Order: sequence, then structure tokens, then C-alpha cells
Amino acid sequence: MSGYQALAAYYDRLTLNVDYNKRTGYIISLFERHYSGELEVLLDLACGTGSIAVELAARGFDVIGVDSSEEMLSLASQKAAEKGLPLMLLCQDMRSLDLYGTVDGAVCLLDSLNHLCSRVELAEVFKRLFLFVKPGGLFIFDVNTKFKHHNILGDNCFVFEEDDFVCVWRNRLISRTSEVDILLDFFVKNGDNYIRLTDSLRERAYSLNTISRLLHDAGFETLAIYDDLTFDAARDDSERVYFVARRSM
Repeated sequence: MSGYQALAAYYDRLTLNVDYNKRTGYIISLFERHYSGELEVLLDLACGTGSIAVELAARGFDVIGVDSSEEMLSLASQKAAEKGLPLMLLCQDMRSLDLYGTVDGAVCLLDSLNHLCSRVELAEVFKRLFLFVKPGGLFIFDVNTKFKHHNILGDNCFVFEEDDFVCVWRNRLISRTSEVDILLDFFVKNGDNYIRLTDSLRERAYSLNTISRLLHDAGFETLAIYDDLTFDAARDDSERVYFVARRSM
């Protein structure tokens, strides 16, 4: 397997350390800090299993969740249904995003954009967003930094153990391009035996200047780049940063 077929079923359990309520509150505070217009319809690009989308919907926003993984979207739909929340979900590749109308703002979180491993792909996503974020609307997203790829992820191996499965997460750093190849092996308990499932992913870290330039070329102005979950400017050793970008009028 490659992509998210095996990962989808275990993604939420591997990210139990992520405080989605806190991150959603932070995202809303960024909108409040940088946007004075009416904020009703939000796009959650690469929404995955819908944790952020559901949090936003619970706070009264009309949310459109887009992801390329049917498995992830199925889990997102279940979450929304369990909480009785309306959530529009579309199975699309972000590089060919196509909505029925415009949105007041867009978010793309938890290093989803790092999965775009060429500047051309990243630029194309920004251009597609320009078509569907209304003039003056904000696009807020986070990315893993080059510092994190080289110093934290690197060539390291991580092991996650649960009662019913073990995940072995192995990284291979490609220093020249700041890319990390990620191999995920899931050993899932099946009676007295284990079934092995494998996913492979690749992430690329870009310089902050490169991202800002691509935003500008697509018609977005970078308003701020913050260190993770703060209002402090991004540092050289920031592991994750948030961009706040405004679509031109």
C-alpha cells in the first residue's frame, strides 16, 4: 500500500497527543486577529479524519472538508454523524480543487502541505485556492520546517505500541531536498498472530521564503508567520509554523 489506506484506520490513535480543541481555538484566534469580515463558510483542505472540521462545525461554522482519501473521509463522516453535525465532504486531490462557490476562509493543517513534494504542486494548490477563497479572505495553514525534517524526523525510527497493534515508523532523510521518506509498518493482532500492513509517504520541507513567494505569485499576501500555537514570530528552530495569508481583492 502507499498513501493512506492502512494509515487511515489508525491515524486517530497515532495522533492522540494532538489537542484538536486547542488547535481549533488557535485557528479561530488567528482569523479574529487578522480578519474583520464575515466568517461563515470555511474550507478544511486535506481534512483527513475530520477532527478539525468537526471542531469547527461544532463552533457554528459551515465547513467543507476536502481530502483525497476515501478511507479518511469515511471516518470523518462517522465523526460528524455521531455528533449530529452537518459536514460537507468532498473526495478530491487538493491539486485539482474544485468547489461549487467561494468560501470565507480556508485552513490546511497538520503538515498536509508538506506532502506536496514539488514547488510546482505547491504553487498549483495555492492557485486553486485563489479561485475559491473570496477576495480578502484568509488562508491559514501550518507546515513542518526544514529544522524539523533535518533535526527531529531525520533518519529516526519511532515505535508506537497499543494493545491490538504495533506501528513501526521509519524515516529516511534526503538532505539535499529536505524530504523525508516515511515507511509505516502496522502489525495488527489477529488472534494469536499478527497481520502486517504497510504504508509509505513522503514529505518535503520548504523554506519560509519559498512558501511566501509562491503565495505571492498565486495572489496571496503573507500577513504573518507564527511559531506553533503562539503569536511569536517563527524562529530558526521552529518545528512547525503557521502562515496567515490574505487573498488579494
